[in-house]
Amino acid sequence: MQCESVSLLSPITALQFVGDFLLSGEGAVINLYTLNSANDYERRLYCNALQNYCIHGIKPCWPAHEQTSRPQLAVFGAKGLIVFELNTCAKEPKLRKMGQLLELHDWIWDLQWLENDGELLYLGLALGHNSVVLCDYKAGRTLREVHCDVKCILYSACFVGHTWAELVLISGTVFNQLVLWRMEGPTNEDGRVQTERRISGHSGVIFSIHYMEKNGILASASDDRSIRLWKVGNLWEGAKGDGEGADPVQCLLQLYGHQSRVWSVQLLEDHIISVGEDSACIVWSYNGDIINCFTGHKGRSVRALAVNEDKGWLVTGGADSGIRLWKIQDRKSEDVVISQLQFGGTGKIETPKALTLVDPALLLVMTDAGSIYSYCLLSGKWKLILEDPSYQSYSLLVVTRLVSGCAICAIGNINGWVKIFLLSAPEDCVESQVHQGKVHSLGWASREGQARDKCHLFSSGADGIMIWREVSCEGSRVASVAEQCRYRLPLCKHRWHTSVTFLPERHLLVCGDRRGSLLLYPCAEGDLGERQGLSEESADVAGSENTTEESLEGRLPVGSTRIAAQFECREPVSALPGLHGKLGVTSVLFHDGFVYSTGRDGYYRQLKIEDGGLKLLRSHRACKGMDWIERLLLTPGGNLLVLGFHSTNLVLWNVKTSEKVLCIPCGGGHRSWSYSSSPGNEIFTYIKSGNILVCQRDLSDSSRAVIKDCMHGREFTCVRFVERFKVSADGPVSIVATSSEDTTVNVLAVDERSGHVTKLTTICDHISSVRTMAITKSRRPDHGDDHCSFVALLFSAGGRAELQCCRLLIQHGDVSAPASCQVEHLVSHRLAEDWEHKKNRHRMLKMDPETRYMSVVVVDAGMNFGNVCRPSSHFLAAACSDGSVRLFLIDECQRTIVLLAESFYHQRCVLKLQTFTYQQATRGHRAFLCSAATDGRIAFWDVSRTIERVTLANILQEGVHHPWGLESPCLVLKAHQCGVSGLHIRALEEGRYLLASGGDDNAIRVWVVSVETAGGDDGTTGVGSSGGQCAGAQGAEAPAGVSLQVAEGPRVDSAHAAHVTGVRIVSPRLLVSASIDQRLTHWQLNDQGLHFLHSTCCQVADIAELESWEGVSPETHLFAVCGDGLQILKTQQQNHFMLQKPNTADDRNQK
Repeated sequence: MQCESVSLLSPITALQFVGDFLLSGEGAVINLYTLNSANDYERRLYCNALQNYCIHGIKPCWPAHEQTSRPQLAVFGAKGLIVFELNTCAKEPKLRKMGQLLELHDWIWDLQWLENDGELLYLGLALGHNSVVLCDYKAGRTLREVHCDVKCILYSACFVGHTWAELVLISGTVFNQLVLWRMEGPTNEDGRVQTERRISGHSGVIFSIHYMEKNGILASASDDRSIRLWKVGNLWEGAKGDGEGADPVQCLLQLYGHQSRVWSVQLLEDHIISVGEDSACIVWSYNGDIINCFTGHKGRSVRALAVNEDKGWLVTGGADSGIRLWKIQDRKSEDVVISQLQFGGTGKIETPKALTLVDPALLLVMTDAGSIYSYCLLSGKWKLILEDPSYQSYSLLVVTRLVSGCAICAIGNINGWVKIFLLSAPEDCVESQVHQGKVHSLGWASREGQARDKCHLFSSGADGIMIWREVSCEGSRVASVAEQCRYRLPLCKHRWHTSVTFLPERHLLVCGDRRGSLLLYPCAEGDLGERQGLSEESADVAGSENTTEESLEGRLPVGSTRIAAQFECREPVSALPGLHGKLGVTSVLFHDGFVYSTGRDGYYRQLKIEDGGLKLLRSHRACKGMDWIERLLLTPGGNLLVLGFHSTNLVLWNVKTSEKVLCIPCGGGHRSWSYSSSPGNEIFTYIKSGNILVCQRDLSDSSRAVIKDCMHGREFTCVRFVERFKVSADGPVSIVATSSEDTTVNVLAVDERSGHVTKLTTICDHISSVRTMAITKSRRPDHGDDHCSFVALLFSAGGRAELQCCRLLIQHGDVSAPASCQVEHLVSHRLAEDWEHKKNRHRMLKMDPETRYMSVVVVDAGMNFGNVCRPSSHFLAAACSDGSVRLFLIDECQRTIVLLAESFYHQRCVLKLQTFTYQQATRGHRAFLCSAATDGRIAFWDVSRTIERVTLANILQEGVHHPWGLESPCLVLKAHQCGVSGLHIRALEEGRYLLASGGDDNAIRVWVVSVETAGGDDGTTGVGSSGGQCAGAQGAEAPAGVSLQVAEGPRVDSAHAAHVTGVRIVSPRLLVSASIDQRLTHWQLNDQGLHFLHSTCCQVADIAELESWEGVSPETHLFAVCGDGLQILKTQQQNHFMLQKPNTADDRNQK
């Protein structure tokens, strides 16, 4: 039997630059990435270097007689060491072993290549108890070991010197000191080398040390959250002399900026780099100032750091298994230069009231005197566009640029007048009164396929009517303004639109209003003759060059028949009232077949058009505290940026990397402001205290890049298989879902051939940690989604007694179109949700807010209940930390979750749940549950009668349903001495099942469960020879009951060296278990018992869950273990392994 690793996602623990390549250590695996392309960071190499040891360091060297393209790499971690030769000349980079894996007796903290007669033949190794070993890596043996007189455990070490004679070690001890000693230094009577210097000052253990020979400066990072710089002088000169009269150690600088422990520090020519447990990478100056702080990693730690000072590159690796590349700059990448424009060059006393950017080079400003000025940001010159006193008390200003390149502007006033003109010829304007009263909203919208010289203007007045007009231009003038349609907005206090977007190929438009609603309207153009009449009336005021009272008389009067006429107003065909709250919708965008909306409620939402109406798919939040989202921006690379306000700061948030890329303290969004960006520049301008302020930033030199996507910021808690696709070109792809303590769920695509993992989407709907998940096939009616290869329901549950249900629409991937996943959020449920809406709740007992769902299973997976429930309904069972087993009814069409029944039989935390069904000859399916708790007991429940009551009770039509009591378990087994953390059941033949459990007592037990139709009518449950005890409960009181019998099978008391956290019955003869001891073990099950077959060491620490699925053939199985990372393994089962003599458990223990 062969077991090999397919893919690994674990904390990045080592990074190293080698030319245009980056080497990373992830578990025991070395990955190599190319960095020679600005947009392509491809993984070119994947190699298991240290077998079962985690890589902590990679040290390259270039032998003098070898070509520079073939460096040697010393890879070390824990107690293991191996040397490779890297060949980058070939088409594909290759690693060649220069010797065998060398295992030492102690932890390796640092490594140094040592010269001997001009050749690098030896290695110096700093070990965990303050000793140094001289090693011959080619021969695979140690030549010498010296010990320091300071006997203690080290937390860090740093070598100085290139030969054994001049080698100096600086040790970071557990006593918060730096100890400096030399390999050839004087020894004491015990033969230990005497310490040359002791450096004290830190109040915590020292995690990192770095020495810069040029300046004689030593840097240390500590548990006390500080970085200290010491003046130690030239340590090599001390090695050549007698060591007496060495310069006294002086503390030059103390740096405090990290919020937690500092893991690593490096000294550069002009900067100091540090990373820490707060997931921040800080760039310092030698004056002690923070130049930049990079916070692109998720979670709690960044441990790996590499610097290419020649190119100004900085690379960090985090516990989220992500790798980020940063550009070292002399200022913060999100900082901008804020300058104030000198307004008032016209000689008139005017105050800016509104402004807008035409593009990053041109600014328009409207004053309280009704004047419009333009300002060129390149030349710095002001220009008067027009003056009109009728727009002085109140005015709206909007501008857009046509496809032809012309900039067209529209302004509205308090009397309902709207003026439209080109910036190149403002005197040739079209002005008309389109509303009775104030123009509340004015905005441009573009339409797919529109002419180069046309655009669309939408306006809203006090009467709640939104008017759509099409503006046509000829040369340098506005040729016509034709009304297309009128739309009636829903009745509310603030009745005007805020944004509009057209939907291509559907003849629909989506509108957002001030009340926070989204409205769907048909694009019904008006009568052609009516539009021509409007153009002729508008021509009466075109070409007006002044704003005197005489010219105002030429305008259409307020009582014009055109305004007073009762035009037909279109009603919305679909509406989502109050979707974004009372503060309103800020923008609507159509992209890639979906509608996106933003609002001042802090959410941006994804919707689609289905059955002629708007359907909400997902709601997202940006960064914490960002309660005002203005709009969404799409980068050329497809990344989504969120523009909004965080308190009084304008923030641009990158959704993919979860970081702020721009932050400007402007005072908040309650002012006139405008933002514009281009591929090389972005600009933000706003009015504050009557002054015009401009912020510009150059984007030509990007300072951030993602080499490897970040996954979860904390431990993985659960992994579930979703679907497997057989892609002909790239090989098979498995889709899995993972959950974490960081409150998120990721959907991943795993290429089984290359091991490459792609994150398809992230679900961030939970308010607390996600503990468990369940997957089942969707039962929704077909809506014609032919492009979806698979539609699944994802149930996720965890802390705060929260349950979420999402629909995954997975599209099959190939070479031209990779796999993708769209998420539709269906419904959520919390146990305390009803309590929060009750009156006098202070007098009631609230559900324990610390209740967590520990395990969930879909009871009806693969079943057909007939008329028992709706076709779109699902039954979900949950194991809870408050000692209860709960049964939910979930309807995906009505989007409801109802708590049907619950039982507190266990009286202690329930850890695991499994389900199985039995097909009776005359009574249909019967559904059973197996629940396991922390007391080591496994209970069997018959939930068939509870499911049958659903139709009679008409649960979905009830307003409030009070949970029923779940019937008592029909059988209870004492399986383990303590908690049962692994549980799995598999059907054999009809009516017989195989049950396996793994416990915190390190044991594995197997039972055979038999279900038969009872002869009597009472349905009493029988018990076999398992020693199980009846719970005193009667079975289902159906005319034909069932008999449940459990026969005790084989057991292994010491199956693992730690808690067994997962078991899977792969076949009736093969069982697989996983444990915290990082072992994935295969067991053969036969009549003689459970026998050890094979054990594989996993690279994931603290394994929490095990999942399995079938591979390319029935003999191939894939396993996923998760914990402090995620690893996918593949087992090729030999056809003849059943004939081989198995190893007994005792034989395995001896081995």
